[in-house]
Amino acid sequence: MRRWSEVAERVGATTKTSEKTSILAEYLASLDPADLPVAAVFLTGRPFPEADQRTVGIGWAGLTGVVLRVAGAAPDALGRAYDRSSDVATAVTDVLREAGHAPDPAGEPTVAEVRDAFERVHAAQGAAAKAAILEDLFARASPETAGGIVKVLSGELRIGLRGGLLEAAIAKAFDRPLEDVKRAGMLTGDIGRTATLAREDRLATAEMTLFNPLKFMLASPAEDAAEIMARLGPTVWVEDKYDGIRAQLHRTGSEVRLYSRDLHDISGQFPEVVDGARDLPWAGILDGELLAWKDGVVLPFLQLQARLGRKNPSPEIRARIPVVYVAWDVLGMDRDADAVVAPLLEHPLTERRRALEALQLPLAEEGGRFALSHLVSVDSVEGLEAAFADARARRNEGLMVKDPQSGYSPGRRGLGWLKMKKALATLDCVVVGVEVGHGKRHGVLSDYTFAVRDEASGDLVTIGKAYSGLTDAEIADMTKWFEAHTIRVHGRYRVVEPAIVVEVAFDVIMRSARHKSGFALRFPRIANLRPDKPVAEIDTLATVERLYEGLQHGAEHLVTAGARSRR
Repeated sequence: MRRWSEVAERVGATTKTSEKTSILAEYLASLDPADLPVAAVFLTGRPFPEADQRTVGIGWAGLTGVVLRVAGAAPDALGRAYDRSSDVATAVTDVLREAGHAPDPAGEPTVAEVRDAFERVHAAQGAAAKAAILEDLFARASPETAGGIVKVLSGELRIGLRGGLLEAAIAKAFDRPLEDVKRAGMLTGDIGRTATLAREDRLATAEMTLFNPLKFMLASPAEDAAEIMARLGPTVWVEDKYDGIRAQLHRTGSEVRLYSRDLHDISGQFPEVVDGARDLPWAGILDGELLAWKDGVVLPFLQLQARLGRKNPSPEIRARIPVVYVAWDVLGMDRDADAVVAPLLEHPLTERRRALEALQLPLAEEGGRFALSHLVSVDSVEGLEAAFADARARRNEGLMVKDPQSGYSPGRRGLGWLKMKKALATLDCVVVGVEVGHGKRHGVLSDYTFAVRDEASGDLVTIGKAYSGLTDAEIADMTKWFEAHTIRVHGRYRVVEPAIVVEVAFDVIMRSARHKSGFALRFPRIANLRPDKPVAEIDTLATVERLYEGLQHGAEHLVTAGARSRR
């Protein structure tokens, strides 16, 4: 594991993609067959393969106790180290190094031993038992190796391993075609398994496996209709962008499972959809969205949130907030329901949509639990703008705009799919709190909590928090100002003088008890700093309420579309 940690540091020390690839390829090629899949998975920042549902189950409190006991350090040592770097692995390394911790003379833990420890931590019952296993691991490790272990545990490698680079390294390490590596990775959902297949020259044997969730294909953001048509035209397919929960549905025989965007099994949270798919005459994998839907009306996302995390929702909540599955893609299919599922990922979207429509899913409007995404064909900028307005009138977030000939690329954010979203409106707010950022912004105050004014009481009431929208230079200047105008400090959070006005863009307003205003903004981002505007002129709670009420008067019906909608 020491060598893995050193390789990770070397990869993080260079900004050149070619150097990162070469360092990783040399390392992967040198590993023995048993260590290769484990090391490859660790390089994704996970203790287990992505499709593996297990977690180690060690939180900040458990990790803190382990590190402080091994280091013999003061109770606040790890917290202070973390405040300096905003990186857990760096903080652990610093605390152990400052304490003079030395590794076991008999040898540091190997990659395989670390994986074995993760297995045992997962299986252990109780926080004390889990911590004891991890403490033994850290006691044997150098500060640098312990930091590497924490990188995997925390999922924060921070070494610049962008999507595809690890696959490129595997291809180079074993002299295999990169496209073959990518295809095997798509089908297996396991980079460790893919590395082993590449080493053994068996990439062609990779198969799609039911109940082994694939990564979801992602869309790149775009707002300008002319730019979108120039990229994807002359004819594009347009679907509503729903405000629900993205989910993959796998089924064969009587077994049905739903997987969330982070590949977790969420079947128990939505039993009506699972039951509705149980008797269908096919085996395969669908991509779609779970929506709260009742009596032909799409319910707000905030209501759907009441269903999240409930493994066995009561009959009462299922009756109050029923759900439907809106399908828009089929990734693999077997119409006989008893053979190996054939992958459709490389087939054009036109073929995949025909396969989806041929399934004749039991539709919600007919008493079933399914719908097909609202789909139209557009061949002009004006048509795209009109489709966007129609989607907003149906109270959806915007549009998904797709090349009809595009394939399905799991985990990729290509230009074959674009998401067209525009801010619903902007609000002028005042910043009342700031927090130290993470990642590349760990040394600056980049997380802003903002408020509007309640004219009835005269108070500032919080309505959201934003992390994006400003340039690095603007954040640096604002950090200096906020540091000089801090009223109180609560750990990483600072209450600041309410003097900085920001224009905040957002997509949806929801009622929420999370903020003092009683509302929350969905996808807020800072559109502009407004030094020209005094705090006395920020927007009021009454303005927020008017915007919210205006949204409620939009059309709410879920429009089910099949082949007819494209004509």
